[in-house]
Amino acid sequence: MTTHPTLGEIDRYAAGESGLDEATVWSIEVHLEGCADCRARLAGGTTTASRALITEVAAALDREIAAGPTPRARAFFRTPVRQRWFVAVLLPWVAMAAAVLGTAALLTHSLPHLPSIVLLLAPLAPLPGVAAAWSRRTDPAWELIAGTPSAGLTMLLRRTAVVLVLVIPVLAAFGAVGANRANPALMLLPCLAFTAATLLLGSFVGVARAAIGLMVAWAAAVVAPSLATAELPVLLTPAAAGPWALGTVALAALTLLRAGTFRRLTSF
Repeated sequence: MTTHPTLGEIDRYAAGESGLDEATVWSIEVHLEGCADCRARLAGGTTTASRALITEVAAALDREIAAGPTPRARAFFRTPVRQRWFVAVLLPWVAMAAAVLGTAALLTHSLPHLPSIVLLLAPLAPLPGVAAAWSRRTDPAWELIAGTPSAGLTMLLRRTAVVLVLVIPVLAAFGAVGANRANPALMLLPCLAFTAATLLLGSFVGVARAAIGLMVAWAAAVVAPSLATAELPVLLTPAAAGPWALGTVALAALTLLRAGTFRRLTSF
């Protein structure tokens, strides 16, 4: 008649406890060589240490669930839901835009003979954030989000709205600093128009390329000459507010007409 090791002995052997003497370890090993049932118990059973670990993890999870937010709040903060509106990669670009606008406000205050540099840069303020709003290169959840029904222009508009919500208050705050205070309408309307133009051109060449192209073109054609002549361009005078508004509406409408192209683009 074969004497099987007890469950306690198998647990202690599996856990590698030093309490077992060499003769007992040797007898268990010899027994395991010829007993399939005990080998199965050793392979499939849990040891005292593993059971204690499982109990500890379960208790920790129970405490975390009890202290966590409500199911509805947890659902809102799940990554797929949150990242349809916002990704952390936008923050550095928005911070960079804020830093540039802050520097522009200081220069405008220090050099009162120049036109408002904040006003000159207002159309470009949201473009870095818009360029990073949905990109294969910057979005960590690209593969997860790209296949959802809300991907494409809908996703881009949501994240663009978040960028505008973050940038426009900063733009308004810095535009009101100094003697050369910028006209709020002439900051907001060009800002919205350039955002819409970026999305429209982005449907052809990608949003990142469109944003870079518009920033370079505006800096070369408007910002540099204005600083060189110390005069505000006609495009940023009160008479231009109406055309900016009409242009924004037209660009937005054309962008919506090309909504289908955003899902086919492989990179923004």
